[in-house]
Amino acid sequence: MLTAIPASGLASKVDEFKKIAGTFPSQGIMPVLFLGHGSPMNALDDNQFVKGWKSVGLSLEKPKAILCISAHWETSGTFVTAMEKPRTIHDFGGFPQELFDVQYPAPGSPSLAGETVNLVTKAKVGMDDQWGLDHGCWSLLKQIFPKADIPVIQLSLDQRQPAQYHYDLAKELASLRKSGVLIIGSGNLVHNLRLVAWEKIDYPEYGFDWALEADAVMKKLILSGDHQQLINYQSLGKAAELSVPTPEHYLPLLYVLALKEEDEQVTIFNDKAVMGSLTMTSVKIG
Repeated sequence: MLTAIPASGLASKVDEFKKIAGTFPSQGIMPVLFLGHGSPMNALDDNQFVKGWKSVGLSLEKPKAILCISAHWETSGTFVTAMEKPRTIHDFGGFPQELFDVQYPAPGSPSLAGETVNLVTKAKVGMDDQWGLDHGCWSLLKQIFPKADIPVIQLSLDQRQPAQYHYDLAKELASLRKSGVLIIGSGNLVHNLRLVAWEKIDYPEYGFDWALEADAVMKKLILSGDHQQLINYQSLGKAAELSVPTPEHYLPLLYVLALKEEDEQVTIFNDKAVMGSLTMTSVKIG
């Protein structure tokens, strides 16, 4: 399903992006966001978490483009979406038809995809024209940028690679921030669907002790800048083991942390647990 854009067209796409990016103020550097995305229904709701996303969105200068690393695009290898018009992917089941009817018709950016490929030297990044925007991406952007008028691309998670690989790869994307690109990691700090307390679905804030413990430890490490312990999250104890049983919702956080520059401010928001085994904890850097 993953197909390559001919290399002959890559240079022109990169030049196109650089021309667009050159209009961004030289002193500007976009913040980086890790957003706890939770249920796909947040695309339709107007709850406290959605209000938190919208508030952060209003604090931003309008991006030239968006690069999203979503928990819901895992691949063998690393890929970046490179189509002109990415489709809206409804990669879930059991929700109301209203949610399946949602479309987020943001344009893609083959030029930004080409620039991303050129920046990464630690891995080969493929150009994908099949994926689109999954709900880890569009459910957030629909609320933050409802006009869908900003070009959006996604970067996949190579499921074969350890946490350090993802952190190191992300560091190579740093220059995009100075070109007006908003980089968003979309996942959840604590995410264990097997242990969700469905009977607590109507409780606005409910977390198991182990979930709250792991969330607190990770937030402390985020704020102190101890990224190495967060990369080695599997050594943080039983609470972390329960909170991150699989890595895909956690890894987008490492992409965001890797892009922090020295002395940049780190802000935690949407700092709540839901249904026992999920936390909506979100991070803004810059």
